[in-house]
Amino acid sequence: MNDSTKTETNPPSQRPRSPRVPVNFSVELEGEAGDGAPFHVTAEAVRVSRGGATLITDMPARVGLRVRLTPPFGRALDAEVNGVWTDEADGRQYIGVRLLDPNGWFAE
Repeated sequence: MNDSTKTETNPPSQRPRSPRVPVNFSVELEGEAGDGAPFHVTAEAVRVSRGGATLITDMPARVGLRVRLTPPFGRALDAEVNGVWTDEADGRQYIGVRLLDPNGWFAE
């Protein structure tokens, strides 16, 4: 598309801000559930980007839930759930998280 075909009515791009990379590693996931009860579970990271991740977990989650992720490398990272869905193909719950540190996985 060249500049002459762009118009103000074109919708914004749905392309992610940074590339998503397929991965397969466990993370410790902890926080407080909606009822205030603490939880500490293991989740499976299946995709990561500079500022977030897609995880598989059985823990009941909701958008806006604050969590702490501890990968098998590096340090614990604070995050916020920004998506929750069930994959029709495998019936598993997926959650998207946004890392709260602007440097994401690379924060010191």
